[in-house]
Amino acid sequence: MAGHRGDATLARRGLTDPDPGVRAAALGALARLGELRAADVEAALSDDSSLLRRRAVDVALRARGRGARSSLPRAVTVALGDPDPLVVVAAAWFLGERRARAAVPALASLATGHADARCREAAVASLGAIGDPAGLPAVLGALHDSPTVRRRATVALAGFDDPRVTPALQAATTDRDWQVRQAASELLDEPAQPRP
Repeated sequence: MAGHRGDATLARRGLTDPDPGVRAAALGALARLGELRAADVEAALSDDSSLLRRRAVDVALRARGRGARSSLPRAVTVALGDPDPLVVVAAAWFLGERRARAAVPALASLATGHADARCREAAVASLGAIGDPAGLPAVLGALHDSPTVRRRATVALAGFDDPRVTPALQAATTDRDWQVRQAASELLDEPAQPRP
């Protein structure tokens, strides 16, 4: 309620509540009020509660003030190693939205080595959003992953200006998944090929 009533003092007090649900609600209230600080998010990212860590990455883009462009992206990059896949997915999204080039090595490692396909997919999407050439090998490798990751990798190729992109898209037009074929064809501006 503090977030809807404009009570930043009450919302900030919620950050120290023993209940992680209350702490998560306090982060959301501060974000709604435009009072969320990078330090609030960074502290929540180191909390034992996965609920709070998830909420922290969900609202991280709305954090302001000291560290919002420096220490916060570094803390969110560390969160790519979180044991909760939903924290990892949201952290990858944040880094893509921020175009955090410093996170490219960690995202590339995530895209090629994480056990959870949702995390690999999110990392590939983030690499495409950032468009740093160092991320392209991981995106090209993702074209041989599960269908959902291959779809995301196909779309992510649009973020790169590299001579390897067109041949990769051409190969994707014959993928066994119709959505991969369609995405590749649209990016090449060609009609989709039926699967032989």
